[in-house]
Amino acid sequence: MGDERTYDYTIAVRAVDSQDGMTADWVEAPVRTCLETLSNRIINEVKGVNRVLLRILPASRLGTIEWE
Repeated sequence: MGDERTYDYTIAVRAVDSQDGMTADWVEAPVRTCLETLSNRIINEVKGVNRVLLRILPASRLGTIEWE
């Protein structure tokens, strides 16, 4: 993308551990091995995406896995 401004989409990645598919707690992922590769591949291979975020905030007891 160089130095030009882009208005493409953002993808949020959230690594979770869930027992019921409704609520979840975040899990640690190896940053240099897993997340760096994942974000680079998404940005370079998925058209229309220019940034990848890692969401580590756990869901509350009343929350769900979806972004709130």
